[in-house]
Amino acid sequence: MKIVRVEDLHCDAGWRDFSFLKIVTDDGLVGWSEYNESYGSAGLTAAIRRLAEPLIGQDPRPVERIVAILQGITRQAPGGMNQQAIAAIENALVDIKAKALGVPVAALFGGPVRERLPLYWSHCGSYRLQHAALMGLPPVRTLDDLVVLGAHVRSSGFRALKTNIFRFDTDPPHMHQPGFARGGHMPELNPDPAVLGAIADGLAALRQGAGPETGILLDLNFNFRTEGYVKVARAVEPFDLFWLEIDTYDPDGLRLIRDRAAMPIASCESLFGRRQFRPFFEARAMDVAIVDVPWNGIAESLKIGHMADAYEINCAPHNFYGHLSTLMSAHFCAALPNFRVMEIDIDDVPWKDDLVTHVPKIENGELVLPTRPGWGADVNEEAVRAHPPKRPHP
Repeated sequence: MKIVRVEDLHCDAGWRDFSFLKIVTDDGLVGWSEYNESYGSAGLTAAIRRLAEPLIGQDPRPVERIVAILQGITRQAPGGMNQQAIAAIENALVDIKAKALGVPVAALFGGPVRERLPLYWSHCGSYRLQHAALMGLPPVRTLDDLVVLGAHVRSSGFRALKTNIFRFDTDPPHMHQPGFARGGHMPELNPDPAVLGAIADGLAALRQGAGPETGILLDLNFNFRTEGYVKVARAVEPFDLFWLEIDTYDPDGLRLIRDRAAMPIASCESLFGRRQFRPFFEARAMDVAIVDVPWNGIAESLKIGHMADAYEINCAPHNFYGHLSTLMSAHFCAALPNFRVMEIDIDDVPWKDDLVTHVPKIENGELVLPTRPGWGADVNEEAVRAHPPKRPHP
C-alpha cells in the first residue's frame, strides 16, 4: 500500500471554515482528518502541504515512524503550526490504518473502554449571541433568553453545559474576550466589578433554566491573569460549577488558582505534546486536562492522557469543530481510562450534517461510539464543495 495523493478541502462554516485533509492510497483507501486554521492558525494548510509532500509513495501504515520523522524535520520549531500540521497528517494516516484492518480507530489503541460518551453542550449561548441568524436559531440578547436556553439544554437530555462571559449591558451585547484581542479591550486583563457581575448574572440565569441537576462549566479562556482568575473563582462559588476552565501557560500560577478555588479546575487545551503538559501535571495544576486531538494527533493525545492518569488527573477533549473532529475526539475518549466528559457544539450552521457520510449519533446526552472502520464517517466532498469558503486557502 502506497500513498498516491494528498488533498485539502475547505468549506464555509458561517463564522469560520471547516478544513479537511484527504490522503489517498493506491488500493483506493482514503484517510480523513479535520483541522482548523480559523483560530490563530492562518497558513496551517501551507504547512500541511509542505510536510505531506514527501509522503507520496510511502506506506501509510507505520504511523509512529512517519510522525517521528516529521517531528525530527520540525525539531527546531516544535509545537504550534508544525505540530498542528503533523497532527492532521497523523490523524488521516490512523484512519487509513484502521480501515485497512477493518476496525474502528479506538481498537488500534486497546479500546474501547466505553461505547457511550457523556457530552456537555458547549458554547451555550455564545454562538446565539453573535451568529443566531446564520444558524436559524433564536438569538440570545437578554438574561431571560439564557433562562430559556438553559431549560432547552436540560429538556434535550444533556446533563451539562458550558458557557462564556456575556455582557448584556452593551449595545449590542457581546462576549467578553480581551484575551483574544476582541471587543476593543486593552491588554490589562483585569476583571472589574461590572465583569464579575456579568459573570454571576449569566450563571444565575442558566442555573435557573437548567435546574440544579445540570452541570454548569464556565470557560474563562485567556481573559485574565492569575489574580483575576482567583477573583472570578471566588465570585462563582455559589453556583456549584462542574468546572472552571482556565487557559494559561504558567503551571505554578494555575496551581495557585486551584489551591484557592472551591471548584474543579480544567485547563491545557492550548498545549502541544507531552513535554508541554508535563510541568502542569508535575505541579498538579488542574483536575481535568483538556487535550485537543486535531492539534496533537490521536496517538500523542492518548500518550498525554495516559501520562495524566499517572498523576490521577482526568482528561477531556477540546472539541468545538465539525462532525469529523467530534468522531476523532470520540475515539480518544473511548480508548482512555481516565475520561471525564466530552465537549460538543450543538448550535451550528444548518449544513453541518451534510458534510459527513454518517452524523454522530447522540442519545440522551451521550454520543454512541460508531463501530464502522476508521473514524466511522468520511467527508461528503460534494457537500463541502457546495459551501465554498469565503476566503481562499492558498
